[in-house]
Amino acid sequence: MNKLFAVLLLSLVVSGCGTTLTKQEAFPKMYNEKPHSIVVVPAVNNTTASDAANLFSTTIAQPLAEAGYYVVPVPFVSQMLAREGVSDGAQIRNIPASKFKALFGADSVLFVNINQWDTNYYVLAANVTVGLDFELLSTTTNEVLWQYDNVIVQDTSGGNSGNPLIDALVTAVNTAATDYVPIARMVNSRIINTIPVGKYHKRHGADGNDSGIVKAKVQ
Repeated sequence: MNKLFAVLLLSLVVSGCGTTLTKQEAFPKMYNEKPHSIVVVPAVNNTTASDAANLFSTTIAQPLAEAGYYVVPVPFVSQMLAREGVSDGAQIRNIPASKFKALFGADSVLFVNINQWDTNYYVLAANVTVGLDFELLSTTTNEVLWQYDNVIVQDTSGGNSGNPLIDALVTAVNTAATDYVPIARMVNSRIINTIPVGKYHKRHGADGNDSGIVKAKVQ
């Protein structure tokens, strides 16, 4: 009986990890506040890849705009913050959200943590991993309106030609030549696909019942 109970409990835990919500269930404050403009601040880079934050900044505006939001131009934001003496993403988290409304007129601010930006090489097998988490705050209430994270692992292995030397060489070349920008773009798109669409999207206000939001990634 104890073993049966343990199995049932484990099955509940495992199934709970994959529980999905609708957008309305996951992000009710987005539907209450209805933000329409977003200022994206420099990301916090928690990796050893020195260029990760810069590469990320080149891929974020487009998916947000396609989701129906006005995005304050990212280079302009960086310049303005630099004039204020702030250039590091970690410093920015200490700034009240209302400050971004005063500076840019936006009704929300997006904070991003880059948690993984790594190349893993094992001679015959290799991959590139990019992991990001996003948090959108209201510049009026300072409350979290939307939060989500995701990780993408891109295989850069050389395949299986039957010749280990050739496979190792192809793997090394593929991994060395990996362009992180398309991978970052994929991560951005998958994460931003979970955000309730903005006022400039044709489905604005009509996507609350869209499902597929993984509960574990919201909290």
